Amino acid sequence: MTLFNYWHFIILGVIALILLAGITSAFRQTNKKLIVPMLISTVLVTALMAGFSIVAVDKYTKKVKLYKLKNKRLLSTEQIIYTGVVKNEGNFPIGKVKFEIKLVNKGHATGNVKGGNFYKASGFMDFFSGGMGMSKHKPQSITKEFIVAKNLKPGAAKAFRVYFKYPPYFRSTAQFAKVYGH
Repeated sequence: MTLFNYWHFIILGVIALILLAGITSAFRQTNKKLIVPMLISTVLVTALMAGFSIVAVDKYTKKVKLYKLKNKRLLSTEQIIYTGVVKNEGNFPIGKVKFEIKLVNKGHATGNVKGGNFYKASGFMDFFSGGMGMSKHKPQSITKEFIVAKNLKPGAAKAFRVYFKYPPYFRSTAQFAKVYGH
């Protein structure tokens, strides 16, 4: 769950007033058949407003930046390790800091997509099973998400290290990293 700051409470208070106004106007309705649809629509609209406002307030008040991102491939275990530092650059605490890394096999990132850039099956059994729908799917991009910090105070920084399986058929990989706070 996200850490709320005073902006969250102000927005949710305004939405609660809108909900209260909608409920009172529904019960003041002279046509009794319209009370239930008005209540349902008021609750749905204010619930959507609350959800979108929490996301919007989080986006503008919780600012986190990524520094010193490095990677190292461990060929013996076919893993890749990412290390770096996340820093809360905003004025409010952040409940969870997520690090997202996307690896794209060559050809996709540069726009240079040719037939030779994609993984081709090799091996005796792959040759015969390729046309029968028995070949394994080899994704050309992978995305991984990790929670790298919790309860990060304003101005605080935290080092992290994450690792995951690296596809052995990837060549000349492009990486796209981003962090965001909740």
